[in-house]
Amino acid sequence: MAPLDNIAHWRTQIFSSLVSFIVAMAFVTAIPSMAMLANEGRWPMFFVDAAALCWLVGLWYFKHAAYRTRVLNFLAIPVLVGTGMMMYAGPVSQIYLVAAPLLAAVLLGTGPAIIALAGTTILVFILAISGYARLPDHALLPSLTISLNYLFIGAVITMSSAIMLQRLAKSLEDLRAVATSLQEGQDALHAVNAELRLTAAAVARLNDMVIISKVMPGDLANQQIIFVNEAFERRTGYQRPEVIGRGWHLMLGADTDVAEVARIGEAVARMEAVSAELLYYTKDHDPYWIEMEMVPFNDEHGTNTHWVMVGRDITERKKSEKHIHRLAFFDVLTGLPNRRLLMERIERLLAHAREQAGHGALLFIDLDHFKYINDARGHGVGDALLRNIAGRLAALVRKGDTVARVGGDEFVVLLAHLGDDARLATHSALLVAEKIRRAITESVEVDNQFYDTSASIGVTLLSHPNQSAHDLLREADTAMYRAKADGRNRVSFFEATMQAEVERRLTLERDLAAALDNGELSMHWQLQVDARGLPVGAELLMRWQRPNGTFVPPDVFIPVAEECGLIVSLGQWALRQACLGFLELRQAGFAMPLSVNVSPSQFRQTDFVAQVRTILGETGAPASELIFEVTEGLLIENLDDTIGRMHELAALGIRLSIDDFGTGYSSLSYLKRMPLYELKIDKSFIRDTPCDANGTAIVQSILAMASHLGLSVVAEGVETREQADFLAANGAPRMQGYLFARPMPLEQMVARLCATGPLQVTGMPETFPG
Repeated sequence: MAPLDNIAHWRTQIFSSLVSFIVAMAFVTAIPSMAMLANEGRWPMFFVDAAALCWLVGLWYFKHAAYRTRVLNFLAIPVLVGTGMMMYAGPVSQIYLVAAPLLAAVLLGTGPAIIALAGTTILVFILAISGYARLPDHALLPSLTISLNYLFIGAVITMSSAIMLQRLAKSLEDLRAVATSLQEGQDALHAVNAELRLTAAAVARLNDMVIISKVMPGDLANQQIIFVNEAFERRTGYQRPEVIGRGWHLMLGADTDVAEVARIGEAVARMEAVSAELLYYTKDHDPYWIEMEMVPFNDEHGTNTHWVMVGRDITERKKSEKHIHRLAFFDVLTGLPNRRLLMERIERLLAHAREQAGHGALLFIDLDHFKYINDARGHGVGDALLRNIAGRLAALVRKGDTVARVGGDEFVVLLAHLGDDARLATHSALLVAEKIRRAITESVEVDNQFYDTSASIGVTLLSHPNQSAHDLLREADTAMYRAKADGRNRVSFFEATMQAEVERRLTLERDLAAALDNGELSMHWQLQVDARGLPVGAELLMRWQRPNGTFVPPDVFIPVAEECGLIVSLGQWALRQACLGFLELRQAGFAMPLSVNVSPSQFRQTDFVAQVRTILGETGAPASELIFEVTEGLLIENLDDTIGRMHELAALGIRLSIDDFGTGYSSLSYLKRMPLYELKIDKSFIRDTPCDANGTAIVQSILAMASHLGLSVVAEGVETREQADFLAANGAPRMQGYLFARPMPLEQMVARLCATGPLQVTGMPETFPG
């Protein structure tokens, strides 16, 4: 225990000092006294003093002995000296005996003091009544009187000291309790201070910003800042002295959401906690986003005294959200809205139109022949061209309109709020479409090169209450395809008949895909004859007869097959039918070359030659008896690849023919490079021969050229005797037409060949059924 509040410690200190003092005084007083006693020959007292002095020196020397043992020995010394003095000097020496209980009270406490007082009182009585105290009369009454007087005086002195020491002990006890309480309080205060220091250090070094403000009258901006941590200083650029005492308004800026600030202010006015995401500004006016939470701080009386705001920098998260939003709703190349955002805006505009009966319009824009630029100059040039056109489109529309990129070279413009009058809205939409068409036709410079392009534009009106976004896109897309079909680089407005046509086309596509599997397709054979009317070959022509017996004309379903990609499957089937048909003809004794039409799409298949080789191998038909008819359109793209593939087919033994010669990409240069076998003169030239001079001259020129080039010629579409006679007189090409034979199933053709031999002219035939 601490010495200041312990009575035992005080007694130990007093005793230690008292022994040292008395030893010093003993040498000062006892030695002269002993010398006088020895001089006078009072040897008993001499020896008493000597014994007391030695005893006292021994106590002083043995300082490590037990405290109580030393004290009891110390108390015995005045008893010894007092006893000797009473026997030598008489009752006056009682003062020595009083020292024992007095010192016992000081050094040991009240109990030992009372015992010491009682003991010395008894000792006085015994000395008095026994006569050793040198009383004049050592009778009982005088002895008792002296003893009682001693007891009284000793008790007063002893109890005064004892009571005083008890009070001192009590005071020290109280002092110890106060000291203990103070120490506990100080320890608690130190712990709180240490915790506060840790908290302050942690708050100061948090990555999140911490701001503490004092509650002040007024709105959020007036709340006075009293603390900011290091994260706030690092993020904002403000130092703590620059913001202490100022309001929150210094962190707000032009783009901070006013409505959100007002909401926070309302929460502050209600003394409620609030969370928010706000755009703040640094000291250098750089914007940054924080996710903040403000909570009120109340004192012990429940009064709101401060606001504590913890803010986390979410600028990068906001950037990521914005980037993700752009990826989700905007085209990466042009920065325009993408299909997803366009659909949302169309639906929004439709909902507005349903409520307020207004009109809008949708323009579907497709660049004409954009693929050629991509293939010829690469995607870098194509991308630059798309960005340029996107910029032109955006510049041509109003702020409330939308320009979106929905495909590789496809754009959509959504025109909003064109008024309540459908006629005026249509007129406005067509004007904008025409402006866009003209703007796109302007040359675009990319890498110091100028490129020209055009666009086909389909327009539809937002006019029906039950329209959907998909309906509008389909209508505009349909109108755009009509613009392409009409020659490209033009504007077409959607009409209901267009949709009906599209529906019919889709139905035809679906039915055609099933027709091949259902056996609805068949091959008809049209014979080719020489000038004498003898059959020298035949052309296979595809026919489609529906289950109800009606025919779908080839010029209707073949273009559909070309566009939807079915033409490849149809072409493979036709080639197989030609091989199998030749085997039947040969078995019947009428082996002849067979002409098969090959579409450009089929011919451009990279494995086309391998397909032909496979079919020939599976059927066993000779390649030398097959003539592949291709159109001049095949020669427009990839001429070198086309010619190379022709040579591969020629190496197999297959002969090649240019169908509808003179109607397409006619060039004498490619005739010299290709391994051709024949030319087929288109029936449009034969129709006017020999009556029309121009048509006749063209036919004669083709016949002469083919003769010089060593090419065989077939004239198709021969329907009159005059046409046949003219051809026979001008080179005698092979002929094909209704004048000689109509297309017919293989069984009928075999039967006719068996019945008639050389074909006879039958005159003008009836119109082809279906």
